[in-house]
Amino acid sequence: MISYLDLLLKLTIWFLLTSDISLANIIIGAIVCVLLPRKLTSIGKLQDWFRALVEVLIAIPQAYFEAIQIMLIPHKQERIKMERVKPGRTPGLIFLDIFIITFTPKTIVLKYHEEGLYEVHRIQRKKTS
Repeated sequence: MISYLDLLLKLTIWFLLTSDISLANIIIGAIVCVLLPRKLTSIGKLQDWFRALVEVLIAIPQAYFEAIQIMLIPHKQERIKMERVKPGRTPGLIFLDIFIITFTPKTIVLKYHEEGLYEVHRIQRKKTS
């Protein structure tokens, strides 16, 4: 089941990169996803994948909300914060976490540290004193 989720993740990324859902692109994407090398690592729990899917579904309206906020209200303060990777994450889930963080307009992952940390850049409204 997990290998199907990995394949689905790769195919979803293919569709996001190509912005094309034609039959020819689906076939090409499926072939590319099958041919991509797989790294043999610990298999992520199915529960973690469903949790990640829920996070993606939450991130979509959040991204629109943040984009509107940025257009209407100036966000002039920046900060960089180190965030810890959730324990027991597979490389696929770590990639999905980075994608979710970067998907929202106010945040971007600058670097992933092998020690299990994300370097996250955030913008926010200037705090009034």
